Amino acid sequence: MTIRTAREGHTLIVTIDRPEARNAISLAMGQDLIDTWRGFSEDADLRVAVLTGTGDRAFCAGADLKEVGAWYGSMTPLDRHRIAETEPGLGGITRNLDPTKPIIAAINGACLAGGLEMALACDIRISADTATFGLPEVRWGLMPGAGGTQRLPRVIPESMAMEMLLTGDPIDAATAVRVGLVSRVVEPDSLMEATLELASRIARRAPLAVQAARSAARRGRDLSLAEGLHLEQQTAEPLRHTADLKEGLRAFSEKRSPVFEGR
Repeated sequence: MTIRTAREGHTLIVTIDRPEARNAISLAMGQDLIDTWRGFSEDADLRVAVLTGTGDRAFCAGADLKEVGAWYGSMTPLDRHRIAETEPGLGGITRNLDPTKPIIAAINGACLAGGLEMALACDIRISADTATFGLPEVRWGLMPGAGGTQRLPRVIPESMAMEMLLTGDPIDAATAVRVGLVSRVVEPDSLMEATLELASRIARRAPLAVQAARSAARRGRDLSLAEGLHLEQQTAEPLRHTADLKEGLRAFSEKRSPVFEGR
């Protein structure tokens, strides 16, 4: 039961490596993911991350219900409320921890329950054509508790989101790309190649500008257009004084590719 990490240039590859349990997240793995995302956020040389799972059966089937369920069941409602309000959620990115940099989910199989909630917390989702997506919690007397009820209706049409939430039934990859849950679908053998190529393209862009654009888009989702436009200008202003902007303008005039340093 491990979380594996590897670096490829400015990209961090994070792999959930528990294929015998469909990459379900244990308590120890959850803490490893929290530590991984904090390290990613603090490492100036890393500009984008890829999250995936080992094997082709599952991206992640969510939390290990036997272990995590027993842990939560041993707490009082007040304890559970305190944890929900103050500590990172499942996988480290579903609540109270934002690495501030782009994360791409490479979804290689069943993406269920907390697995889908982690994928929804990522910025971009690319899927193998064999993947499936679902929030089955209501089948077992639960409800999604790591952002599923809040993020899914913001990502796909409300009626489809409600059907998934209230029935617990999964959808296939073709439906997922049609409704906008994923940005593209590829053959399984091409998934990591396509994801890493996209990550490399993002990593070549000005990192401060990428982070600012991401921040403005995320923070503006629940604002009015007028408020969002104001936020956009506030977020853009610091970029006008960066060395990366000077390099970008210089590279444009010299007809070459810019080399950004994130300053």
